[in-house]
Amino acid sequence: MKRITILFFFLILSPFSVFGEENDVTKIEDVVVTGTREAESAREVPQTVGIVKGEEIKEIKPTHPAQVMNRVAGVWIRQTTGEGHVTAIRQPLTTQPLYLFLEDGIPIRSTGFFNHNALYEINMPAAEKIEIMKGPGTALYGSDAIGGAINVLTKTPSLTPEIDITPEAGSYGWYRLLATGSNTWDNFGLRLDLNDTHTNGWQEDTAYDRQAATIRSDYTPNATKSVKTVIAYSNIDGHGESAGLSKADFETRPSYSYTTFNFRKVKAFRLSFDVEKEVSEGKGLISVIPYYRVNRMDLHPGWGIFSIGGNNYRGSDYTTKFQSFGLLGKYRYDLEPMRTRLVMGVDLDYSPGDYYEKRTVVTRDTSTLKFTSYTYDTSTTNNYDYDATFKGISPYLHAEVSPVEKLRLTIGARYDDMSYDYNTRLAANSNRPSSTIRAFSHLSPKAGLTYAFTEDISAFISYNHGFRVPSSGDLFKGSNGTASTTVNLQPIKIDSYEIGIKTGFLDNKLTLDANVYLMQKKDDIVSYSVTTGLSEKRNAGETEHKGIEVAVGIKPVKEAGLDVSYSYAQQTYIDYRVSSTVSYSGKEIPIAPRQIVNTRLYYAPSSFNGGRVELEWIKLDEYWLDDANTEKYAGHDLLNVRASYNATKSCEFFARAINVTDKLYAESASKSSTGSAQYNPGLPRTFYAGLTYNWGR
Repeated sequence: MKRITILFFFLILSPFSVFGEENDVTKIEDVVVTGTREAESAREVPQTVGIVKGEEIKEIKPTHPAQVMNRVAGVWIRQTTGEGHVTAIRQPLTTQPLYLFLEDGIPIRSTGFFNHNALYEINMPAAEKIEIMKGPGTALYGSDAIGGAINVLTKTPSLTPEIDITPEAGSYGWYRLLATGSNTWDNFGLRLDLNDTHTNGWQEDTAYDRQAATIRSDYTPNATKSVKTVIAYSNIDGHGESAGLSKADFETRPSYSYTTFNFRKVKAFRLSFDVEKEVSEGKGLISVIPYYRVNRMDLHPGWGIFSIGGNNYRGSDYTTKFQSFGLLGKYRYDLEPMRTRLVMGVDLDYSPGDYYEKRTVVTRDTSTLKFTSYTYDTSTTNNYDYDATFKGISPYLHAEVSPVEKLRLTIGARYDDMSYDYNTRLAANSNRPSSTIRAFSHLSPKAGLTYAFTEDISAFISYNHGFRVPSSGDLFKGSNGTASTTVNLQPIKIDSYEIGIKTGFLDNKLTLDANVYLMQKKDDIVSYSVTTGLSEKRNAGETEHKGIEVAVGIKPVKEAGLDVSYSYAQQTYIDYRVSSTVSYSGKEIPIAPRQIVNTRLYYAPSSFNGGRVELEWIKLDEYWLDDANTEKYAGHDLLNVRASYNATKSCEFFARAINVTDKLYAESASKSSTGSAQYNPGLPRTFYAGLTYNWGR
């Protein structure tokens, strides 16, 4: 940590020595909404918020969320099949509910029904902007926002009639059609975004289809009132939910798959109304956002198949579904003395859900190692059939004040009162707890300071407390006779300390954002081995996460520029005992690379008429595969190339090559419960090309 701190303070001091005078060039400041649910200067937010702007999304035309989010320092999104993903932000790569996924500030899933793939329920190519708030955000958003919160903002309707059509095709049977129509009539604007995507998949049994639609309307009846309505729908039909390959298969036949019948089918619908009204002559604002969402997922994953001895295997076919009725209410008031801002609000969430799981008997061909078919297990011992209703009432307070002109103090707290009303439709046994009600309450404070040294340079220091309650799966799905212990799990808690700097010089021709953070997590959930063959979940883990994140942008001339995102992290088990004889205390946490680098060099000559060429280099450092730190993945370097050319004002041609050197690499690697290494191979050399035609420019 010492070298991290030295490097950080060098970065803080260097702008003062290189740029001794203030610049008179007019600057356009970055504005974020994730910090307080309302637009404010990014430099006055005492927390690191990575921003992916709409122009960048348009230029990249991502086929997966990772292609845009991994450009933010300290963010690693691992791509699974289709648009599935696993996230690592100041935490190891994990499927645990440590992140909050938002659309226009509204959680797209309820706390009780987290899914690590949830970003595929958002029409990402149609986003106006993506904001990634790193570190705990629970003082504003509640449970799950431990590692960070990802907020995808929808596009506003255009002021004049506009239609965009973007057909594109690529390797391995990939194609996508994006379409947008938008206009504003007097005080009413409307936008429709459509997405139809298909791929055969480069690996066996990884075909994927999605259809998505986003409708947004903005109605402004007068200067003090506005109503925004967002309707979003996604239909996903994917295959290839398989476990990783053995090292030998990864190296010799990475396109191979052990499964032939896996599936994931998702239907997600969301509706929200954002009503805002200014009061008290513009000093106050009332915001009310009622929302409704409904979600269903049917899944039979290959990663859920396990051996029970010999050539006997079991899997699970399960369905999760829920609907939500919620309300986000907020009142903000500004006072002239010391530029004071007061915000108070309450979040309400009522989400009844159901879970069904049937154990399956899986057949494996020993010569090919493929799982070829399955039948349903006639025993109900390990089956689940229950409903669980999540309820949440969460008031919060937030205040900002400037005792002196350049200093901004932020404090806040949120109180969460949450509960699950669980009812099993099968007889309780050692794997299924009896019907019960579990309740949790938690107070999450935060405090931060920002100071503007000059118009170009600001710094911040902050403290944030975070937590996450056990999900319904944590509480109500025991295994190996542990139902009586899982139902009593308590929330995970985390304390985060951060210091950072935000700069921009010469009309942002040179930018530098850097921070150092320390996070200490307590009561982490551990799978504790009580006796041979019997394990139970316990709140018995303590971990530490610390690091530095740096984002540098250099644009020496109008036509060219260089952007670098760098992160260095150390993630360690402080106290992590998984049995009476086995402890991983002092070990590094697996699947947690120390260094991640993303470098983009771009060139936009006038002859391209607004188009450009970009070269992207991605470096992922080595990391441990297991808790005992016995084996490592060596890391990898990838090279991507993108190019676009505007033939006319209305017609753009584009192409891109992903992994242009055809590097064999793993999206992630780990060790299975049997101790063998498993590798999830990444995309080989892949090409895409298409065009965008716009009516209305």
